[in-house]
Amino acid sequence: MKGYGKYAKPYLHAFIIGPCLMILEVLGEIMLPKLMSLIVNHGVAEQDFGYILRIGFLMVGVAFLMALSGIGGAYFSAKASICFTSDLRRDLFAKVQQFSFQNIDDFSTGSLVTRLTNDIQQVQMVMMLILRLALRAPGMLIGAFIMAFIMNYQLAMIILVVIPVLGCVIAAILITAYPRFGVMQTKLDRLNSGIQEALVNVRVIKSFVREDFERERFRVANEDLQNNSLRALRIVILTMPVMMLAMNVTTLAVVWYGGNLIIGGRMLVGDLTAFTTYIVQILMSLMMLSMVFLQSSRAMASVKRINEVMRTEIRLTDRDAGQKEKRVTMGKVEFREVSFRYGKEEGDEVLANISFTAKPGQVIGIIGATGSGKSSLVQLIPRLYDVTAGAVLVDDVDVREYSLKNLRDGVGMVLQKNVLFSGTIEENLRWGNEAATEEEIRSFSKAAQADSFVDAFPEGYNTDMSQGGVNVSGGQKQRLCIARALLKQPKILILDDSTSAVDTATEAKIRECFRTTLKNTTKIIIAQRIGSVEEADMILVLDEGRIIGRGRHEELLASCEAYQEIYDSQRDREQEVSA
Repeated sequence: MKGYGKYAKPYLHAFIIGPCLMILEVLGEIMLPKLMSLIVNHGVAEQDFGYILRIGFLMVGVAFLMALSGIGGAYFSAKASICFTSDLRRDLFAKVQQFSFQNIDDFSTGSLVTRLTNDIQQVQMVMMLILRLALRAPGMLIGAFIMAFIMNYQLAMIILVVIPVLGCVIAAILITAYPRFGVMQTKLDRLNSGIQEALVNVRVIKSFVREDFERERFRVANEDLQNNSLRALRIVILTMPVMMLAMNVTTLAVVWYGGNLIIGGRMLVGDLTAFTTYIVQILMSLMMLSMVFLQSSRAMASVKRINEVMRTEIRLTDRDAGQKEKRVTMGKVEFREVSFRYGKEEGDEVLANISFTAKPGQVIGIIGATGSGKSSLVQLIPRLYDVTAGAVLVDDVDVREYSLKNLRDGVGMVLQKNVLFSGTIEENLRWGNEAATEEEIRSFSKAAQADSFVDAFPEGYNTDMSQGGVNVSGGQKQRLCIARALLKQPKILILDDSTSAVDTATEAKIRECFRTTLKNTTKIIIAQRIGSVEEADMILVLDEGRIIGRGRHEELLASCEAYQEIYDSQRDREQEVSA
């Protein structure tokens, strides 16, 4: 838990007041058995009704103060633990938001969700338990032990035999339980990942009639979690029977030995009653401590998983950027002998020796087979990944010299996978520019050919989007994502196969908008259809991460065999469709 003090500091008063109130409650619990023994030994034995009333009222007052202390202690303990973990969850989420694509690749989405929810919840529960019991249980143990020794040191010796035995048993349980809790949380990760995947892709599952397959996959993951949870908790279950056995055996021993002392006239009946209560309190405090240790064992497994995220080195930062204040003003893009692989030490190169220049305002088309490295190439421009070798320059400055914010503010990107968020269409479009006016929203929506279908909705731009934008078609989603990027008014616009679901007539209108509305913006277009890039100022043909052809459409038809093959196959297909 090193480094977590900053989360406790703002709520230090709650961390102090809660346990202190619990100590007051403990003092009351220790006083009550002694007061009860006084009633039995003096009030009842001497039939002094006034004495019984006085001590009885004192006991009521003590019980009332105990109740107030218990309520206050529980409140401040809850406040401290909830606020602590709320701030921890905030920073954990902020850390995930800083992750580069490469960092995100190291964790599954389901695992990150579990760490942000279940693991944080485990920490909150054990912290609340510690604040309520960390002082209460030891306080009761020490206080009851002292009172027991004061009343009869011979009887108290029985406890000295029981405590070491219980300590060894609890330690063995903790050592066995800790690794099992870690495995259990990992199985929960896997289940969450499966649930998320199934829910996000439920339409695909139904269209392929794969419900039975998904149910079986869920059953396997669910039973795996169930079995590992039982395996972990099976150890914990042993704690209560062991503690109860120790408590009952100790109580029997105390009653038997104490009864003999009473018969011999060496102990009063009230003292034995109080002593038995103290013995129960000692064993109960040990039981509470064992609960704290067991829950802490589970929480430490969660803390370890949280630390894995918090201590992850962000692989892509602008910490060493030399021109953090510089902004993208022209939109010139240059690749100089760029090579790239996912993971610097392993794997084949995705891109090798890529060199080209896109002048401000130019349209650059990129075409090639699936897996040729097209998406990887454009993701290097806004530094979603860093190059392995070479350099990517924007406005003649290495992208690593910019701050990430200023660089990405100058680049508009429509990713291959179009994503819309829960909220209205207008709220989604404002991701491009929060301060955009309604006129600007409509203007850029028209440029992206989205305004007409948005106006067809009863609520227009106030239409609510379902999660992922599933209540619009693929082509409509693409046009909304393009409009969102246009609202940013970037100096560099990247379209990663972003018109694949749009008909050719609509795509032609979007390209016309690029020539007019965005004439000063550098456009980099990845496409599968040659028709999408044939008017580009330069077309790059990629194959297995290398540029095998570059030039205008007519030049490539004459000089690049791979481009010719793509062109001929697409033309033949179009002719077959028209026939």
